[in-house]
Amino acid sequence: MFTEKVKQLLNEQIDKEFYSAYLYLYFANYYVEQGLNGFANWFTIQAQEERDHALLFIKYMQNNDIKVTFEAIGKPDAELKKHMDALLAALAHEQFVTASIHTIYEAAYEAKDFRTMQFLDWFVKEQAEEETNASSNIKKMELFGSDSKGLYMLDQELSARVYSPPSLVL
Repeated sequence: MFTEKVKQLLNEQIDKEFYSAYLYLYFANYYVEQGLNGFANWFTIQAQEERDHALLFIKYMQNNDIKVTFEAIGKPDAELKKHMDALLAALAHEQFVTASIHTIYEAAYEAKDFRTMQFLDWFVKEQAEEETNASSNIKKMELFGSDSKGLYMLDQELSARVYSPPSLVL
């Protein structure tokens, strides 16, 4: 039922999700160093979500007797010089992850692997939300970030974000 290509892409996605978590912790650390703890909170929670996404892929594969492999997680290479840099990098990264999910979906479709397609449906919707959130953060920073009071208020808004685990049932 599962082609080698789909299995490989699923395994690669696990690493991409863990890398996403690592990248977002890197962004969170940058914001802590800048004294923007609300931004740091937002990215720390984002890292938790990405880790959970990796775990969902692992569980899906285990439930379907697909061998899970783990590769090294690369070091984040984004250069962060301005407050906006991490936000722009996050959007670009989410677009990269979206493309990756679509690649897996396409491979599953070609293989008539309806089970994997159904599993990925949640991730397709999730990625739309991730890109919307990343774009929203950029727009808010563009509107308010150059004003210290506006930046303070935005930081306070982002500090209110709380973690809620994914609702996908495997």
